[in-house]
Amino acid sequence: MIKVILKPAREKSLLRKHPWVFSGAIEKVLGNPQNGETVEVFSSKNIWLGRGAFSIQSQIRVRIWTFDESENIDITFFEKRIKSAIDLRKSIIEKNSNSFRILNSESDGIPGLIFDKYNEFLVCQFLSAGAEFWKSQIIEAVKNVIPSKGIYERSDVDVRKKEGLEPKIGNLFGEELPDFIEIIENGIKFFVDVKKGHKTGFYLDQRDNRKLISEFAKEKNVLNCFSYSGGFSLYALKSGVNSVTNIDSSSDALKLSLKNVELNNFPKGKNINVEGDVFKILRKYRDENNLFDLIILDPPKFIESKANINKASRGYKDINMLAFKILNKGGILFTFSCSGLMDRELFQKIVSDAAIDAGKNVKIIKWLTQSFDHPVASNFPEGLYLKGLICYVE
Repeated sequence: MIKVILKPAREKSLLRKHPWVFSGAIEKVLGNPQNGETVEVFSSKNIWLGRGAFSIQSQIRVRIWTFDESENIDITFFEKRIKSAIDLRKSIIEKNSNSFRILNSESDGIPGLIFDKYNEFLVCQFLSAGAEFWKSQIIEAVKNVIPSKGIYERSDVDVRKKEGLEPKIGNLFGEELPDFIEIIENGIKFFVDVKKGHKTGFYLDQRDNRKLISEFAKEKNVLNCFSYSGGFSLYALKSGVNSVTNIDSSSDALKLSLKNVELNNFPKGKNINVEGDVFKILRKYRDENNLFDLIILDPPKFIESKANINKASRGYKDINMLAFKILNKGGILFTFSCSGLMDRELFQKIVSDAAIDAGKNVKIIKWLTQSFDHPVASNFPEGLYLKGLICYVE
């Protein structure tokens, strides 16, 4: 048994079932654990607190697997957690979409593990030392619980470096992945580029928010910033927009968005693709007084660490201010932050300050968040990363 002994009075978070133990909370380690190996966590008074995965390099030194001392970490453990996650998502499986998140890391009880289902294929990310250590057993557990044509790994994100892990991409099981997987969501078809696309290929967490666009976009001139493969735009086109303009810095993303328009037989004449820097193009639209009725701002994560929150906040304020300036009276702004370190109240303040600087009277009419296949465990508030607002310009 490898024991991790905490400093005095540092067990409070674990008693509240929070799954992280930071390096600064540890008094000593009895044993020499491998990266990702299972360890037992004890208080300074030698009281057992939890069983977790040890990370040699990360500031999050232990990620707790279980707070039940009788529960062993093995293939049965992973099968149980996967079955529980599937039970939560049955309503999605049965209606409206054949693609969704199956496992959402800590919030589904398997820290550092992401599994997304795209039609008949599964795509995964192993983001922690513990998930990587148990990879072969996890893959077997997934195969035992979830039928699929194949499992593809997209563990090529920067967070693995913090865990002392190298990036990994490739097929783990079954058929070779096609270049594009066709999925369906609320009656709309999408091609997903799993091999080269963002995240695992698609922004499944925006499903519910995309659907909301349909309620506002009819007969409007829509601007979709950071449009990627055109998710929001397709819902707008389906609702009967006058036009939708997509801005993205990636020509490949814009080509994929056009393929998605064609896949659904939506009118290509109403779809306009603009390649370039969103900030620069919004300033150009402002200077030209090029106005829109509905704007979507769904930028990439601006905040990588607490050290750059202030810089990122200025970026969020700038882009929201520009959007408010080019919205018509009665216009609608869908604005988002996917930065986990961006506090919900701070994001609202930034957007409100942007409205003031833009000289616009704005009302917040709805708060938005991630779709429910991206749950947030009550003991893990950090799982709430996607914040959004629908704003009305008076």
